[in-house]
Amino acid sequence: MEIEIATIGGYEEVGRQMTAVRAGEDVVIFDMGLNLSKVLIHDNVETERMHSLDLIDMGAIPDDRVMSEIEGDVKAIVPTHGHLDHIGAISKLAHRYDAPIMATPFTIELVKQQIQGEEKFGVENDLVKMDAGATTSIGDDGVELEFVNVTHSIIDAINPVLHTPEGAVVYGLDKRMDHDPVVGDPIDMERFGELGDEGVLCYIEDCTNAGKKGRTPSESVARKHLKDVMYSMEDYDGGIVATTFSSHIARVKSLVEFADDIGRQPVLLGRSMEKYSGTAERLDFVEFPEDLGMYGHRKSVDRTFKRIMSEGKENFLPIVTGHQGEPRAMLTRMGRGDTPYELEEGDKVIFSARVIPEPTNEGQRYQSETLLKMQGARIYDEVHVSGHLNREGHYEMLNTLEPEHIIPAHQSMGGFAPYVELAESEGYELGEDLHVTRNGNVITLVE
Repeated sequence: MEIEIATIGGYEEVGRQMTAVRAGEDVVIFDMGLNLSKVLIHDNVETERMHSLDLIDMGAIPDDRVMSEIEGDVKAIVPTHGHLDHIGAISKLAHRYDAPIMATPFTIELVKQQIQGEEKFGVENDLVKMDAGATTSIGDDGVELEFVNVTHSIIDAINPVLHTPEGAVVYGLDKRMDHDPVVGDPIDMERFGELGDEGVLCYIEDCTNAGKKGRTPSESVARKHLKDVMYSMEDYDGGIVATTFSSHIARVKSLVEFADDIGRQPVLLGRSMEKYSGTAERLDFVEFPEDLGMYGHRKSVDRTFKRIMSEGKENFLPIVTGHQGEPRAMLTRMGRGDTPYELEEGDKVIFSARVIPEPTNEGQRYQSETLLKMQGARIYDEVHVSGHLNREGHYEMLNTLEPEHIIPAHQSMGGFAPYVELAESEGYELGEDLHVTRNGNVITLVE
């Protein structure tokens, strides 16, 4: 059976992921993501009102025109998890394909909300829920799609596997090797071991942290770090503000619990904070206190800030958006003095997140922190663990799967270098069975 892989997006940058795998006449697309930094660099861009071709020209979404070179029918669109760099282009591109969108329940719900907010295109693809551990047939030639449970900085993440007569194609974006997660099940390394025994034709791997030594710590480690930081503030009688990835439900859960432990009422502020946490609670992935406030609309957020100032900052923990310094996010507005919340000398700001290593984010985050410090805020940075594998995790995955071919992904060309060195040390040869590629290329594995 002919096997081809089209590397459409995410092979020259971190963001706008999209890959297509053709097995015979059947094609499966993995991810359709957004490169948010290409949007943020422009003022007041509203992607929901823009045409896909304009967003392609901006470099914000994948240029999927290479799909015209793929001989076969798209049978499924499979987002691996709910981060925008994996689902943010679905509302712009999915309608071009007569195929269902298949994902885990939490991811499907986020995709549904993405589609509902779209103002330019009508996306009528069927939305099909599939749990981790499940398998389904693709086409009529013995090709099957399997979801393997992984752990990442968002719940309900999977690595999809396309089983073909020539071996399995494992799409390895994004994960860390977490055996003690705060929410959800551990990574299914047992199943990855079985796949290695059965035969893996190709492994497409997220290389975000390939240059970092050691292994990525568990989310339980981040929870302990966060607990230590917050308990150290128990006797502080001023303002404490926390920010994290709004999609990081496990981290939000920890923040809510530790706020209560130190005698503060947690409140979630910001549109995305309300969206992700509200969706997770509604789908029973997490249980929050009944009186936990979640406010996304600006007027309701400002009313909450006024209430906090009236009743005393020492009684609350606002958990807000803005960990990357996004211009319109809550924490950035607080730094500019654009909210009723008044920061004062000595107030604490906890960044339970890291800066995404990309110039736009780094610049915005620097500006945000500078504004906060000018108001006297004390910054607690990097109270966090990554959602991506470090070097030893990559080493373990290669030894577990023993793939015939490897395709590095989810990085810039320069960012691939540490992973290439690791793969070469394991006997892979660049240009033979180790394929460093660019956006828009097609790799033929089996002719």
